[in-house]
Amino acid sequence: MQKIILITVLMLVAMATKLTAQEVNSEKYPLEWSYRQPEIESYEMGPDKNPEFVNQDVFTIKSVKSPIIGFGNIMKSIKSDLYLGKTVKMTGYVKSNKVRSWAGLWMRADYYDTAVLSFDNMQRRAIKETTDWTKYEIVLFVPMEATSISYGVLLDGTGQIWFKDVKLEIVDNTVPETGSIKGREHKEISFEKRAKAIANQIKTISDTQKNALKTEIDALDKEVAKGIISKEKADEFKLKKAEERAATIETKVAIEEGKLNQLIQDIVDGKFEDENRYKNSGTSIIIGGSTDSIGKNKREINITSMKVYNGQSDKEDRQSKRTTSQVVFAAGLNNVVTNKSVEKSDFRYLGSHFYEWGLTYNSRILKNNNLLHAKYGFSVMYNNLRATDNRYFVADGNQTNLELNPIRQDDSRFKNVNVVFPVHLEFDFTKSKEREGKTYFKTHDSFRIGLGGYVGTNLKSKQYVKYDIDEYKSREITKGNFNVDSFVYGLSTYVGYKATSLYLKYDLNPLFKDNLVKQNNMSLGLRFDFN
Repeated sequence: MQKIILITVLMLVAMATKLTAQEVNSEKYPLEWSYRQPEIESYEMGPDKNPEFVNQDVFTIKSVKSPIIGFGNIMKSIKSDLYLGKTVKMTGYVKSNKVRSWAGLWMRADYYDTAVLSFDNMQRRAIKETTDWTKYEIVLFVPMEATSISYGVLLDGTGQIWFKDVKLEIVDNTVPETGSIKGREHKEISFEKRAKAIANQIKTISDTQKNALKTEIDALDKEVAKGIISKEKADEFKLKKAEERAATIETKVAIEEGKLNQLIQDIVDGKFEDENRYKNSGTSIIIGGSTDSIGKNKREINITSMKVYNGQSDKEDRQSKRTTSQVVFAAGLNNVVTNKSVEKSDFRYLGSHFYEWGLTYNSRILKNNNLLHAKYGFSVMYNNLRATDNRYFVADGNQTNLELNPIRQDDSRFKNVNVVFPVHLEFDFTKSKEREGKTYFKTHDSFRIGLGGYVGTNLKSKQYVKYDIDEYKSREITKGNFNVDSFVYGLSTYVGYKATSLYLKYDLNPLFKDNLVKQNNMSLGLRFDFN
């Protein structure tokens, strides 16, 4: 039963973003191509099995409604790694019948979902009316910043098209681009846009895996209903799939964290062209919070909040929007509550600690009042416990116990890594300001109180034990679930001034789900919300 509850609640956030059937019924089509249309059954799309096309991979898009507002699209998306800094030519053969609007090949190079770096859809040289098989091409330059390339064939409005032999090839960089957005002319993406894109990608990774897990769970529930498998076997599969999805989240998030760390290093090293361009006119790099005026033309780059402001007016306008974003970092002491008490704890008070980082969005609830805010986002929490009296954790069946180590240990540390989605109601006592007849509702500039909680999942658990035997030092790392409760939820609150707050968190779920003595993790420390 607890396994079912674990998987069900793990999908709590994912179920709120349930996929609609607006674009495509993917079960009808091969997985290699994906299919998009404005409304279901506006187009018939897929391989054409007409005897005329025997031994050929011919695909078709055919309108079945009239009129149609929008277009049918068969496409692929691939990683851009092999094409960075190169010119790519897309070719394909297309045949058309009674195309009233237009059709064409299309290709696009993107930086996540933040910026289109190069693009062409042949609209200026479109395929129209009825045509025989003709070879068409698109040429785009793929900038070094690109993270993906998407390409395909589309039909706008009514009619029918067939296409075949679509391929990409690298050509010499002297070949001119055909696109309306040319990759060689694109402007460098700002530090702020890059940082936000990576943060959004981390959230997308989590949402995508949760949606996939929900689909898998639904499929298992249908098999149980049909009597194909037993409920017990389905529960076992559900737990296994949940663990696999959590591991995927951890792996992919780690990659994006590496990109974020490199991005911060690049901005510190001055590798951005736009940063060098503004240096002579005045650029300051800030770490932490800053309320100083930066003047009319000066640029401020805030490393901790991952924001770039071009002049004081830009800074005030953006910090006074109804919804703003903050980078959160917190650290402090960590321990457990046993029988509603932290006295005589089995863990060192000063040696046990926590730290947390995340991204939050802060939305002013009332349009013309700055007091109430909804604060929400995601965080990665690291909770560490150091046992006393030369003890360490040992899993014995479904029980996890602290046992005396027969070998003298220098240190024993138990670490849990959780990804959570916190939500707080924040009371911000920052006064509104008037400038040039306009009211500005800035946040994080006075006393603040937040009340709320969080829900999420445990990504991994590790135990580190250090030994010093006969002057030889060794370190033992043990990975496993240790019977840790995978579903994490709790209450949290903070009170502070400007960016700094005193922060308290309490896990409502027990640390070890089946232990006879229930212990709940509790953390107290400082929290920084960098605006």
